[in-house]
Parts: sequence; structure tokens; C-alpha cells
Amino acid sequence: MNRRGPTLEDVAREAGVSRATVSRVVNGVRNVDPALQDVVRQAVERTGYTPNGAARSLVTRRAETVALLISGAGDEFAARVFADPFFGRIVSGAVAYLRGRAMHPVLMLAESESARRQVVDYLRQGSADGAMVVSIQADDPLPRMLCDARIPLVLFARSPHGPEVSSVDVDHYAGGRLAAGHLLARGCRHPATICAPQDLPAGRDRLSGFCDALEHAGRIRPAVAEGGFTVESGAAAMLRLLAGHPEVDGVFAANDLMAQGACQALRDRRLRVPHDVAVVGFDDSSVAVTCRPPLTTVRQPVEEMAAAMAELLAGQLQGAVVGPTHLVFEPELVVRESA
Repeated sequence: MNRRGPTLEDVAREAGVSRATVSRVVNGVRNVDPALQDVVRQAVERTGYTPNGAARSLVTRRAETVALLISGAGDEFAARVFADPFFGRIVSGAVAYLRGRAMHPVLMLAESESARRQVVDYLRQGSADGAMVVSIQADDPLPRMLCDARIPLVLFARSPHGPEVSSVDVDHYAGGRLAAGHLLARGCRHPATICAPQDLPAGRDRLSGFCDALEHAGRIRPAVAEGGFTVESGAAAMLRLLAGHPEVDGVFAANDLMAQGACQALRDRRLRVPHDVAVVGFDDSSVAVTCRPPLTTVRQPVEEMAAAMAELLAGQLQGAVVGPTHLVFEPELVVRESA
């Protein structure tokens, strides 16, 4: 014999209020006195009542699901997403926030025009209430497509050409300055950099911060080699720097994977890190700890940023956030053995 679970009526009796009041609190209706909300929530906990998801969606007209969209391009896009610990940190931070609020994330990749159209159709159908977008290409059309479709969204990093929508980001310029200051403090006389792709605002800002800090210290513009956020591109860029500038004694790589590649290339050339060449990365991902030697790096608080992205989206869906909001987090230098 199946025993029925607690109902709205059971919660109402426990709280001493009407069934309608319990329904409004459970479904997130905002015009309920805060003290009364507390009474109902305590009654929910005591009775063990669990709202019916389908019924609740009919009342709220929300799916209680949000899409985490990672948008890029290329045949190897998916492999790169799952191999780069940076994206895992974003997922972790967003999920940690959403889990405590009974909201469920759906991870979706948009690597082509057809995939982007599918994503927009999915959201238009109400399968998810809004989107958190992580874009890794400067001219990504997806934010504009979502905005035109009137989908609530928040961007991880501001788009240079996209719609004016809410976003979270880190002060990349300040991060570049931190890296330069640390290499100079170590006594590096010929610092160089493996920069990120310059079509990305983050790539330009990290490079500008690094170069400006050196100029302010009276140094000439550093040698620059561009990488592509991968270990292999970092190793190749390091070899180009050594070929053209063998005097280099310090390197700032614009992410930890490229810094790891630089360390590998230096070992292959029998150069010691940090004794011959000091290396500083950016991100403070898991790679920073497993690299040989462990990386000194500029930390961006990715998990906190992703949680803030989820909070901004939740605020939009609840009507608590009106208009674009932009949050900028401060980077932090984490000193380990590579510099």
C-alpha cells in the first residue's frame, strides 16, 4: 500500500495559514509578507513537503532550468572545452549557486551556425528560462541572437560587439600589470610575453597591462609571441621567443595552459625554470598545481564569477535585476615555484 506524501493542505494546517498562501510561497510569488514566508518555509521543512515540478511550472510558467552555453567554432571545439580546466571551473561555480535554489543547469555547446540556431529554438520553446553564455570568439553571433529572441541572458566576459547585456568579468589589464610587476621584482631584465589572441578583449587587455607596467618601469616594449590558449601553442610560442630573443629571462603567458607549454619547451632546451627563465601564467587553474614546476600565476576567481553570473540571471528571472549589470572582479597574484 502506497503512503501518500505531504500535501499543500498538510503544510497549511502546520503553518496555520490558507492553502492559497502556501501555494504562493512555494511558487515564489513575491507579494507575501516575509514573516509569513518564513512560517510557511518552516512548515514545509517539518512536513517534508516537496513541490510537484510539473504543477509548479504551470503556475510559475518557468521550467526552473537554465542553459549554460559555451559558444565557439571549429572541429576541435568540443574536445578543447572538455580538456581545458577553465570551463570546468565555470560549470562548478554556476552549479554550486543553482543547486541551492532548485534551479537546474543544462550544458550546451554551440560550435556552428546550425548548433546556435538549435540553442535559440530550444530556449524559445521554454525548455529553459534563460542562458549563461561563455563565448570564446570575438565575433560570436550567439549573444545577439539570444537578445533578439528576448531570452534572458548573462555573459561571462563582456562581448566587444554584442548586445548590451549583463556580464561578469575580471580586470584583465590589472592582471597583466601584476605579472609584469612580479617578473621585475624577481630581477628579470628581459621579460617577454606569450599573449592571447588579440581579437579578444581579454587578450588585448592582458597584453596592454603587461606592456604598460614595463614601460612605466622604464623598460622597452617586450618581445611578444601569440598563442592560442593551448599547451601546444604555448610551447610553439616559447620556441619562437627563444629563437628571436635568446636573452629572454622571464615570460608572462596569458593562460596557464600556455604557461605549461612554455615550461615544457624550456625544459626541452635544457633551460631551468625559474633559474634561467621565470614563467608566470594566468587563471590559477588545476594546471597551475600539476605543472612542473608549479606555476606562479594570476588568479581570476572563476568559480565566484560563475556563481555571480548565475545569480544575475536568477535575479532577472525573478524581476529583481532590471537593466544591464556588469560585475568586474579583481585578480590576485599566486606565487609558486615557476617565478
